[in-house]
Amino acid sequence: MRWGMSDTPKKKKPSRQKVYTLLIQVGRKDGDGLPAKATGAAMICYASGVDEAEAVRETVAILKQAELAPLDVTGYGTLEDRIEMGHDVPEEERELMARALAENSVVVAQMDPLFDEPKT
Repeated sequence: MRWGMSDTPKKKKPSRQKVYTLLIQVGRKDGDGLPAKATGAAMICYASGVDEAEAVRETVAILKQAELAPLDVTGYGTLEDRIEMGHDVPEEERELMARALAENSVVVAQMDPLFDEPKT
C-alpha cells in the first residue's frame, strides 16, 4: 500500500467558470480583415471566466491577438442574468454558451461591420 495515495479517484472540483455575454465594439487596425469602407465592427461574444472582469480581459486579449482594436465592451452577464432581465435567449445561443464553458474559451457569435451613415 502506498502512503498518502488513495485507491478512490479524486472528485473533480466543480468549475467556478461561468459564461458571460459581451458586446464589443472594435475600431480599425491594419490587417483586421474588415471591409475597406467599414469604420469598425460590433461583436457578440460568449466568454468564460470566474467573473465578468476576467471574461472581458480574456476576450480583449484574444481580439488584440486577432489584429482587432477593441474600443468598448458592454457586459450583459450570465445566462441567468439575461433571463432575469427578460431577454429571450434562443437555443442556438445557449449551445454557443455551453461550448464556451466546455472549452473554457471565447466564442464569437456574431460580427457586424459598422459603416458611417452618409450625411444628407
